[in-house]
Amino acid sequence: MNAFEVLQARGLVQQYTAEVPEILAGDTPVTFYVGFDPTADSLHVGHLLPLMAMAHLQRAGHRPIALLGGGTAMVGDPSFKDEMRAMLSTEQIDSNLQGMRKQMDLVLDFDEQTAGAKAAMLVNNADWLCSLNYMHFLRHVARHFSVNNMLTKASVKLRLEKGLSLLEFNYQVLQAYDFLELHERHGCMLQMGGDDQWGNITAGIDLIRRVNGGEAHALTFPLLTTAEGKKMGKTAKGAVWLSADRLSPYEYFQYWVNVDDRDVGKLLRIFTFLPMDRIEALEALQGADVREAKRVLAFEATAIAHGKEEATKAMQGAQAAFSGGGAVDAMPSITAQLPALVVDLLVQAELCKSKGEARRQIQQGAIKLGMDRGRPVTSHELMVTSEDIEDGGVVIWRGKKKSVRVVTP
Repeated sequence: MNAFEVLQARGLVQQYTAEVPEILAGDTPVTFYVGFDPTADSLHVGHLLPLMAMAHLQRAGHRPIALLGGGTAMVGDPSFKDEMRAMLSTEQIDSNLQGMRKQMDLVLDFDEQTAGAKAAMLVNNADWLCSLNYMHFLRHVARHFSVNNMLTKASVKLRLEKGLSLLEFNYQVLQAYDFLELHERHGCMLQMGGDDQWGNITAGIDLIRRVNGGEAHALTFPLLTTAEGKKMGKTAKGAVWLSADRLSPYEYFQYWVNVDDRDVGKLLRIFTFLPMDRIEALEALQGADVREAKRVLAFEATAIAHGKEEATKAMQGAQAAFSGGGAVDAMPSITAQLPALVVDLLVQAELCKSKGEARRQIQQGAIKLGMDRGRPVTSHELMVTSEDIEDGGVVIWRGKKKSVRVVTP
């Protein structure tokens, strides 16, 4: 398969301009970019989707540019948002940029010695946006934009009903200007992004054509949704972050193990580098065998985000908790003195947010104690003691999928 066919087979294509299949299938390397606004100090699985697409194109010989939006983050993208984003300080933005940069190394090859001409580039749009002369920008860039056309974009219609600030209204112009800058500086011909960015991307294509008559193209990815049509990438704690400081490799592994059976094939295509024939074989599994496909998905996805060593530990911890064997030391754990009230341990282990919630979960029969999903806890006054220790610790369960191992100091 050529590069465009790979993206299609992986489920990474939603919309594109007419020439994209031809230029990605050709022998001439294409320089392309995806933008990432540093709204947090970590990427999440929503960001991982475009990074995987970038990696596939890089492996096919094309050159990726990862644009970090140090400038556009000061404005905030209003696309399909029902309220204005929180304003970030320059210190927050700089800190977030550093965290995101480390994670991109896990997927893209930035080393010119190993990747040669297709080595990924990292740029920050603050380098040109923060030094713009406002009057020059109005006369030479903004004059090419029609307010009437900008108001018709689906991405801003929701905000027009509630109020769209002039600050946010500029976002589309700034993103288009990014494309122009990368086109002129690095010969960038293709911008990719989520399907909610189609209007902003095509605005950049139009700006390039008007300013220098250049050729530029667009490709968008499907928005990440479950088989039920819900937005994917959320847990009870929030976003599925790639940073181990925000979400442990074990929790990350468990997120993939617990996805809907109907989504496994799609997620294997998007979030692993497994060959397509291997994916198709896993996708064909039925019934209880689907668990094997989920285990492979969880291992491969965790290996990409955290490395194979952490993925192996997470898998061993899950085996110890759910099926016997494995390595109990790899399970998520806390250290506590025993005896201790079970409600206190539930809060310390972050299985419950408060003692009140812990009591309610006990009353509802959701809390268990011991290996292999344990025995039910029936009283919030239960004391966990050293007699409950198995294999060096005590496992506390909330429901069927969340568990923490308590070890003594």
